[in-house]
Amino acid sequence: MTMVRTLKSLLPLAAVAALAPGLVAAQDLDGAELYNTTCSACHAEGGLGTPGFAPPLARPDFWAGLGDQAVPYISGVMASGLSGTLTIDGQLYAGLLMPPMHDASPEELAAVATYVLQEFGGQTAEVTAEDVTAAREAAPGHADLRAMRPGS
Repeated sequence: MTMVRTLKSLLPLAAVAALAPGLVAAQDLDGAELYNTTCSACHAEGGLGTPGFAPPLARPDFWAGLGDQAVPYISGVMASGLSGTLTIDGQLYAGLLMPPMHDASPEELAAVATYVLQEFGGQTAEVTAEDVTAAREAAPGHADLRAMRPGS
């Protein structure tokens, strides 16, 4: 009888151990590496952007201006994309500014978004896979995302 109780008490631990490799893999994702291999093709090294094509991400004042909306904003842009017209530092960006990132996992997008917010935005916020999943489910419209921007 005690052996059965012992085995039953170990079941939750075994379940956690079985899930642990996936959890570690999500935590080990390197946002900088993912940014450099994917996002920098448009947004450039260091998040400087490509004039007229992809807005700069290295804008601490912008990210600070979003306040508590920084995580929902970046998650929403990655989930839904962003189109329209933006003028940043006198440079016009028009059209499809960011395609939705359907092929990336929530964990990958969370790692990249956290990297962007912290490295380029000077923020302490961390984006989670749950934030990205919530944004994908909410599917914010492009007008909604533009309305979140400071000064909109």
